[in-house]
Amino acid sequence: MTGQQIVPHFWFNKQAREAAAFHVAAFGGDSEVTNVTTLTDTPSGEVDVVQFRLLGYEFMSISAGTFFQINPALSFIVNFDPAQRPDAGEALEALWVKLISGGRALMPLDRYPFSERYGWVEDKYGVSWQLILSNPAGEPRPAIIPALLFTGAVCGRAEAALNFYTEVFKQTREGLVARYGPGMEPDREGTLMFADFMLQGQWFAVMDSARDHNFVFNEAVSLMVHCDTQAEIDYFWGKLSAVPQAEQCGWLKDKFGVSWQIVPAKMGELMGGTPEQRARVTQAFLRMKKFDIAVLEAAYAG
Repeated sequence: MTGQQIVPHFWFNKQAREAAAFHVAAFGGDSEVTNVTTLTDTPSGEVDVVQFRLLGYEFMSISAGTFFQINPALSFIVNFDPAQRPDAGEALEALWVKLISGGRALMPLDRYPFSERYGWVEDKYGVSWQLILSNPAGEPRPAIIPALLFTGAVCGRAEAALNFYTEVFKQTREGLVARYGPGMEPDREGTLMFADFMLQGQWFAVMDSARDHNFVFNEAVSLMVHCDTQAEIDYFWGKLSAVPQAEQCGWLKDKFGVSWQIVPAKMGELMGGTPEQRARVTQAFLRMKKFDIAVLEAAYAG
């Protein structure tokens, strides 16, 4: 498929529409809500599914109850590169002010050894953003990069995850690698302070942290993989799923605890029909673990 194949997905209680509108207004530029679909008769009752874009990067979210709480285990790096935009510094400061309103700083906006200006903020909806003034002499990166933080039981496994993901996906490459050195306890020497890499032509980052954190990966922020064929769905499901009890409605959990959704690329089309078609498709996928495109198409056709 063309375009962005892996799309981050947020699980909210009731705030999917409200949060998307907030983020679109905060980021500006190539940012907009692109679609809202309301599903009925789900285990969570009536739920909104929202598609939106921030700085050209696609996201999805759902309002489906209080089952999961968003946390910083999966955050989003926002790159401000002076080589790509002359107002990078000012734009970073302006976005920080908008995101910190009602939120909290996880790392204060300041100068750090790795950047002249950097801050990690959790906004009022619980979503975490790492704002960074990029080195204009470095290799360019996209505006937004999902970043996975390996803590607790999976601390020290960031490199194993990077290697695993680059084996499973296509259009891969490794980028920057920075390791913890001696005297950086509690982090173990040699583990990954930061590394970025490409999957399906999209950039991601991983980090280890041995510090005390009260969060781990969960379903509140998942990565949705859009697949053109049933064979592709079968492939990713077989490679990634490691927790059978987490398999439901296209969702799975991998061996590192990261949640993925393996969905047909045409899901938007199948959910964009009449209310009757949408209801039939919804009831069909609610009975599934791994998605079956043929069954979903039959439900759509009636």
